[in-house]
Parts: sequence; structure tokens; C-alpha cells
Amino acid sequence: MERLLVLFSTPYYIVIILAEIILSNARKLHLYSLQDTLSNLYLMLLNALLDVGFRFFYAGIVLAWAYNHRIFEIKNPWLYWLILLVSEDFLFYWLHRFDHNIRFFWATHVTHHSSEKFNFSVGFRSSVFQPLYRFIYFLPLPFLGFQPMDVVFIFSATQIWGIFVHTELIQKMGFLEMFMVTPSHHRVHHGSNPAYLDKNMGMFLIIWDKIFGTFQAEIPAAYYQPIRYGLTSNLTHINPVNLVFHEWIAIFRDASKPGLSLSQRLKYIFGPPGWSHDGHRKTSEQLRQEELMANNGSLIK
Repeated sequence: MERLLVLFSTPYYIVIILAEIILSNARKLHLYSLQDTLSNLYLMLLNALLDVGFRFFYAGIVLAWAYNHRIFEIKNPWLYWLILLVSEDFLFYWLHRFDHNIRFFWATHVTHHSSEKFNFSVGFRSSVFQPLYRFIYFLPLPFLGFQPMDVVFIFSATQIWGIFVHTELIQKMGFLEMFMVTPSHHRVHHGSNPAYLDKNMGMFLIIWDKIFGTFQAEIPAAYYQPIRYGLTSNLTHINPVNLVFHEWIAIFRDASKPGLSLSQRLKYIFGPPGWSHDGHRKTSEQLRQEELMANNGSLIK
């Protein structure tokens, strides 16, 4: 099934990317750059090779073991796929949220956010090492009676939507804004503005963000600064090694500073990104609070 999904989606990806490039050039929007697009392709290929190479272990052994010890079995095919879709999206929300809030995992996910552009090709800018641990979050699914390759398939299927929402050309999507992740929601997620940091973690459904307090609507330009894509401190050296390992290098440098306590060293590894023992850097929440204080308690002008 996943091979059919790839065959179906590949022409679709090519068409929408080419269309976006044409519109970007026609309107002089500068949505693409050659270096950035090549970086997206490079990170996608690394992720895909690792995922395919590791799949026998996580799907053929770990998830298969869980499925063989399943405690439920859903006979109705419509109910089976609906529950799998919602459950997988719920678990991905928490995977994504931990990736943003624990620096050890942020070091992997940061590659996806390191682009200062926002276009369909950025959807392919993968978190290279995520396949090494992503399956752990999905372990409950085979225990609940979902076959391992169905779990893999539904994740790939929701990623099609996840790629579609990486665009500046689509504004609002009407009633879909209420329950689905839309380009407007995902622009917020990729913003490095304080109000937008660590918001809108869903890939297919936005309801989890609304339930668990991580939702932020896109604020109209008349009331807030334009979205700045990328990191709070963007990369100055973009090369194949630094692109993947820069945050790991920074973690090692921070955690090995002389004079730190064990607790401080561990916080540099497992604390929130931006945490520092002396305040020279700020976490997302600290940056947000500073902005609120500067604006007298309001995000808008």
C-alpha cells in the first residue's frame, strides 16, 4: 500500500512545487532559493535512507511483536482506519511536542525548522534521525490491534497533508481551520516570532493543539510583526555536516562547560531548547514573556 501511495503522491509533489515556483517568480515573491531547495532534498534523502534501512527493525520486529501481543482487534474496516488515523495523529502530536520541548530531541528536529523559506519543498526538509525513535510513540497502536504496516502507511498518508500545508500562497481554508492543520496554522508553527514558538504541533488535525493549549492563530499583519521563518538564531554556516549536526555540537559545547553542576549539564541536554544556566540565551517561553512585557501584556500592537 505504501508503494502505491508513493507512486500516487510523487507526480502530485512535482506538480505543486513547479506551480509554486512559477507563481513565486511571476509575483516576485522569492519563495525559493537554489541552496535552500537542495538542502531540503539532501535532508529528505538522508531521512529516507535511514527510515528504509531501519524499517525491518522497527516495523518487522518491534511493532510486529506488539501486534502479536495485541489486546484488541477491530473487525469493522471503516472503524479500523478511522481510529487508526485519529490515534496516530494524536501520538504524533506528542512526538512533535516533545521534539520541541526537549533539547536532546530538538537536536534532531531542528533541521526541519532551519530553513528561512517556507514553501512546499520545505515539507521534505526532514528530521533526519527521527526514524530511530519515532516508532516508540506508535507502539500503543499495534497493541491495540493495528497492523505494523498499516501504522507505517497511515503515517505516510498524513505526511502528504503535512507537506501540502507548507506554503504561503494559500491563506485561510474556511471551516477546515476549525479542526484540520492548514497552511495558516503551519506558517505559525514555522515562525520564529516569540508568539509563534512551539505552537501548532499537529500534522493532520489541529484539535490536539486546541485541547492541550499549544494552539496559536496566525495574527493579521496589521496587529503583529510578519512571520520570520527559521530559528531564533539562524545558521551562519550551511554545509552538509553543520546542517545535520549543528545542534548536537552546541549541546556538547554547552554541557561540557567547566564549573557546571551535574543538574546544569543535564538541563543543557534534556531541558528546553534555549535554556542556559546564566541567562545568556532564552527559552521559547522566556522570549514570549519578554515580548508580552514589552507590549504591556498583549501580543498585538
